[in-house]
Amino acid sequence: MDTIASLFSFITTPVSWVIVQFHSVYGALFGPDTGWAWGLSIVSLVILIRICLIPLFVKQIKATRAMQTLQPEMKKIQERYKNDKQRQSEEMMKLYKDTGTNPLSSCLPILAQSPFFFALYHVLNSIASNDTIGVINTSLLESAQKAHIVGAPLAVKFTDSASKVEALGASLTDVRVVTAIMIVLMSASQFFTQRQLMTKNVDTTVKTPFMQQQKMLMYVFPIMFAVFGINFPVGVLVYWLTTNVWTMGQQMYVIHNNPTPGSKAQASYLERLHKHVTSHGKVSRRRDKVIIKAIVAKGRDRNEFERKFINGLSKAGLAAQADGTVIKSDTAVAVEAEDGTPTTGTPKRQQPKRQTKAQRQSGATKAADESGQKTSLTKSDEPEDAKPAAAAKKSGAKSGSGTRSKAQSGQRKGPQRPKSPSKK
Repeated sequence: MDTIASLFSFITTPVSWVIVQFHSVYGALFGPDTGWAWGLSIVSLVILIRICLIPLFVKQIKATRAMQTLQPEMKKIQERYKNDKQRQSEEMMKLYKDTGTNPLSSCLPILAQSPFFFALYHVLNSIASNDTIGVINTSLLESAQKAHIVGAPLAVKFTDSASKVEALGASLTDVRVVTAIMIVLMSASQFFTQRQLMTKNVDTTVKTPFMQQQKMLMYVFPIMFAVFGINFPVGVLVYWLTTNVWTMGQQMYVIHNNPTPGSKAQASYLERLHKHVTSHGKVSRRRDKVIIKAIVAKGRDRNEFERKFINGLSKAGLAAQADGTVIKSDTAVAVEAEDGTPTTGTPKRQQPKRQTKAQRQSGATKAADESGQKTSLTKSDEPEDAKPAAAAKKSGAKSGSGTRSKAQSGQRKGPQRPKSPSKK
């Protein structure tokens, strides 16, 4: 550990200076020798570091999503060149270059925190060894050694001996209980953060080895924290517990407002956005416009949740625009099928209601009466002189039709030849 600490010694002085500046502020409120003053100084150091790392965290999110998108292509390359590792690596690098993806971007926040972590560890270890370091002089060293966090000195570890703990004015039982509780909380927060990522913010439509890897890390990281945590000073445990809680809250915010496409978090987000848009008739927040703009630009490549969102807007008489806004639409309701093709929803033809037997009989009787009345009116309107002429014309038409039918039956006109007598 001394070798690693020497590698990060260039940042030890800045870290110790930041802690001393925060200590001067909290020391004026709670007392310079209290655990509150030194503990809150470490917590403030973590918050300051994490605020500076927010741009790297955004890059980590983008890189993680890009890697999830590329998993099917990576799997194809691995299967195609499984016997040629060199060609496989070349094709992987070409894929990363063409898509602008960097696999190391997902590790940037952890790598960026490492120097601060080892510098803080070296500072606390020097306090426990009664050695001055950085800007921490003798008076500040004595003040830090007197500081206790819930009965545990700032620089002790779970594995320290009883004599060392008693030399710092504490009991071994208090130190073991406090450090054990902090290790459990640190491991539990790490597990919950990774589980939240796997259950809510992962595209469930694509099953890739990347998901299995993340699922394995969900159990590996808490175990690692539990194993190595017994060798961390109390101040370092405060540091890691604070950064885990920060990461968990930061991830909850990202999942709630900018979820991964195809995940359960996106389904919940689009459902909330649909209710908001249909109730107000417009999109008010900028990030919502960015999400809608991306969904519209996808076209047929939309997933199930995005198609459901667009169809819901259409049924409500709204239409999503390319700039992310929503306008009222007076045209026919356009919905999308499961394959993403738009179809116009025409109203279904309504079937007539089925009538009862009594209604049908009464309707038939009414129709017969009406037809009888029309026939009688027609006969009464004809003049008397026209009736014989009409009857004659009708009879002539009937006879003519009979003659024509006989001629068409194939019989010869004129006298017929008598049939020859049958031979007996």
